[in-house]
Amino acid sequence: GKTELAKQLAHAMSIKFLRYDMSEYMEKHAVSRLIGAPPGYVGFDQGGQLTEDINKHPYSVILFDEIEKAHPDLMNILLQVLDYGFLTDNNGRRSDFRNTVIILTTNAGAHEGILASPVGFGMNDVVAGPNRKAIQKYFAPEFLNRLDGVVHFKGLDRPIILSVVDKFLFEMEKLLSEKGISASFHDDVRNWIAKKGYDPKYGARPIQRFIQENVKRPLVDEVLFGKLEKGGHVDVTLSAEGKVHFEFEEKRHEKPKAEKDEKGQEAEAPEGVKR
Repeated sequence: GKTELAKQLAHAMSIKFLRYDMSEYMEKHAVSRLIGAPPGYVGFDQGGQLTEDINKHPYSVILFDEIEKAHPDLMNILLQVLDYGFLTDNNGRRSDFRNTVIILTTNAGAHEGILASPVGFGMNDVVAGPNRKAIQKYFAPEFLNRLDGVVHFKGLDRPIILSVVDKFLFEMEKLLSEKGISASFHDDVRNWIAKKGYDPKYGARPIQRFIQENVKRPLVDEVLFGKLEKGGHVDVTLSAEGKVHFEFEEKRHEKPKAEKDEKGQEAEAPEGVKR
């Protein structure tokens, strides 16, 4: 949900969305890719990925995904950006971050929040205590003090999970419609996906994989080699055994209408041709 929120923010503001996966910057030498290699090293004249992106898109939403995985040197770079709004690369070129929205996501404290949830209370009621301690463990005070705010994400409730399921199913319907195929998903299938696909620990991300394995993959086989090869309609329900059931309806081809002459009467068929 955190990454999706950043995407939707960029979409709502009609500006560029830039995402950087911090698992790619765990080593000290990898950090130089963001601001460019030092003079004398290979590629030093090409600039850094982050600084070049900002020079091209000064108005943007920047997402540093799973920031706790990054090397500490990256934190020092971000301190300059968060404090002054500028960043100078290794070639001496200055990038302006004053017109950007910077979002950092982290899973620090997520596990502690789940374990600390008492009976009768949701994660949102206890998230401040254990999560705040975990965040303070990962990040230095001078870094946290430069953030405008920390937003805690609680576990998804049932209506939100169903809306996520509907989002993925709608995307599948759009893909099928490009092949001349319509689809309908019954409520029992939606509820089954929400129950089996959602994981309180990993969030809504497994839902997409669950749909891929149990719904999309069988349909792809039918589209390529089976009953939906020429288009049609598929009705997706849940069987009594608790498995996905597909009912296919082939595309109906309308018979060509008889041609009419200028007087509105059907033209006579050529000799030897039956109607």
